[in-house]
Amino acid sequence: MTDSPAVRAPLDPKEQPVLDQLLGIRTQLELLRADKSTYVKSEDVIRLFNTLIDQVEVLNQLRSNNRLEQNRVDTVLDDCFQLVSLAYMAIGKNHEAPAVYSALSTVKRLLDHLHEAAFFSPKDLESVGHRLEEYKSTVERGRESYSPQLTTLLEARLEGCQHLLSKLQHSLEKLSPEQKVTYEKLVSILRSLSACNTKSKYPATEVKNLHAQLKEIAQHLESENKFDINLSDSERFAQVMQTMHMRESKNLEGEQLVADLLNRCLLWHDIIEQKQGRIDERFEETYKKLLGIRNQLEKLQLTQAWSLRETDLYSFQRQLDRIDESRVDGNFLDATGQPADLHTQRTLLYLLRKSYSLIYFLIISSEPVSEALLPIYNQLNTLKRCLEEVKISGGVSSPRELYPYSMKLNSIDNMRIDGKFMIGSDIPDGQGAVNHLLAECFDLAYELRLEATQDSDDEGEAAPPEPERASVTAE
Repeated sequence: MTDSPAVRAPLDPKEQPVLDQLLGIRTQLELLRADKSTYVKSEDVIRLFNTLIDQVEVLNQLRSNNRLEQNRVDTVLDDCFQLVSLAYMAIGKNHEAPAVYSALSTVKRLLDHLHEAAFFSPKDLESVGHRLEEYKSTVERGRESYSPQLTTLLEARLEGCQHLLSKLQHSLEKLSPEQKVTYEKLVSILRSLSACNTKSKYPATEVKNLHAQLKEIAQHLESENKFDINLSDSERFAQVMQTMHMRESKNLEGEQLVADLLNRCLLWHDIIEQKQGRIDERFEETYKKLLGIRNQLEKLQLTQAWSLRETDLYSFQRQLDRIDESRVDGNFLDATGQPADLHTQRTLLYLLRKSYSLIYFLIISSEPVSEALLPIYNQLNTLKRCLEEVKISGGVSSPRELYPYSMKLNSIDNMRIDGKFMIGSDIPDGQGAVNHLLAECFDLAYELRLEATQDSDDEGEAAPPEPERASVTAE
């Protein structure tokens, strides 16, 4: 299966029945995820969730005197919560408390990595902060509907994420508005350099352009690269990182924060220019695995609306978790326990963090519509975009031009039974969202038809008298 690699304490024999039940729940959730012949049904997910909560209550009773116990039961329990959380999203219950679990797990990973990396954009933190507020509201709404076991667990995770977010926000407090713009530009350049470093063919021209931007910023700041030329790349990087991490205790001035990040960008440019995408062969397997995950997630990002089943994210999450947790003191080690060189370490970390951020994007982009209704929802979204483009480009010259849109909308509308979209005898979640989108499309089509009709009437009124047209024809 897909257990986390973290070392666990031996299993208490009393917990064996709980573990057996959890393994069975996980297997059933895995089967739901893997079966692409049908959509994930609400009753199956809710039944498994309730069974899972029952086992949590049994486990809590067994651990009444030892709340800090961590063993394989906790690993499998986390797997179950991750799967059931993503399954709630697949059935369109994105705004229900169970769906929050997976999102919070990903946010925690992201914040941990931002803290470790010691660079991030203020916009990154604003986005995460906004999401945490939404998740907090979701958990609060679910307080009466769901077990206290679940709400307590989610509140603890929320608190951990909020604490780390506040810590990161505090480190950037002294950036002035102008410095914030420069800082965000440097963050973008650093990430772009890392992306260049992982391309199949080293993009020398793109890297050169990014370096030119760095030099322009350095001139504007009247800053110089003050590295000791006698230091190795690793020593120079350690020097930069040490300075950047000082912000946590000293809350550095904005000018120093920008200067630190600029130095780091310049150093990273020098390193990747020297390596040009070549990775230490000892870590080639890990690199290819992370690169493959990143590429698959980027494809899903482009085709999400049509091809993503949210539970598919579970396998990506677990693969990344295993790689992340295999690090020792933050370092990737080879088979003999030796750490990778600086370039390889930072390249692998970039791919790991990028993959987590893509999962986060896919989670927050998930529509609150059941997988069963997604084909209809996606068709309506496409129709809406087309109608909006027609309106922006000046509308139609005749109501006849709207016939294809009207026919499609009517065919979708006729699929409803008593105002609901049915799949067999089931009424999938997301009815409100689909009906609202259908109404928007009808409204757009009506507005375009009305404008076209008015334009036709105006042209008729402005037309020259009939006798004159006859005279012209006679000539």
